[in-house]
Amino acid sequence: MSEYSVLRCERDGLIATVTLDRPEVLHALNVAMFDELERVFGELAADEGVRVILLTGAGERAFAAGADIRGLVETDAVSGRKVSERGQQVFAGIERCGKPVIACVNGVALGGGCELAMACTLRIASETARMGLPEVKLGLIPGYGGTQRLVRLIGRGAALRLMLTASVVRAAEALRLGLVDEVAPAAGLMARARELAAEIAGMAPLAVAGVMDAVDRGDGLTLDEGLRVEAEIFGRLCGSADKREGLTAFLEKRAAAWRGR
Repeated sequence: MSEYSVLRCERDGLIATVTLDRPEVLHALNVAMFDELERVFGELAADEGVRVILLTGAGERAFAAGADIRGLVETDAVSGRKVSERGQQVFAGIERCGKPVIACVNGVALGGGCELAMACTLRIASETARMGLPEVKLGLIPGYGGTQRLVRLIGRGAALRLMLTASVVRAAEALRLGLVDEVAPAAGLMARARELAAEIAGMAPLAVAGVMDAVDRGDGLTLDEGLRVEAEIFGRLCGSADKREGLTAFLEKRAAAWRGR
């Protein structure tokens, strides 16, 4: 793995943990953070020994407080669009890396930090988590995919209310809305995330990737179009060694030995 200055990456078997590490600014997202997130997720996506990725912030205060405001002060219409497009590009890379990414939301996840969590496959929040997209207070809108992903996660009305009022919600409300998938005690957040990651990592890796691919490609399609995508992926998996191993292991009543082939 490469060396990083504003994040850390650790491996534990099939699970990798990426930790944002700018504690002095609550892991605010700046140019260096975007560059290193792009690099680390590119490396992990290509690493066949990694099956699930955890993403969190160092310490207990923040997942990521948001964009680095100082870096936005001097932007104009042209440079501001480039900032937005860069954030969207990096977060799309996380979303489409081909492996499940679990956001472990410890503390605040506001603005760009909330958008980063939404780009992940699943989200587990600590009981102390606070989440929201309060950009309208700054004369801006969410620019790293928030206006699009939030609607898809929690619905149009709830998303509009959250963004238009710049509301910051607690973990229990985020769970009720569907912004997070689970809430865990702060002290047990990472243990619970690793437990979930281990459960997913024990499944057939090609099938896990296939489920994610089917859901992503089916988003926005008609039912008939989505069913064709599903059949294509199902057929592809039927030709895999892992499918043969999975069915054989089931019939022989033993654990499957997945090869990702």
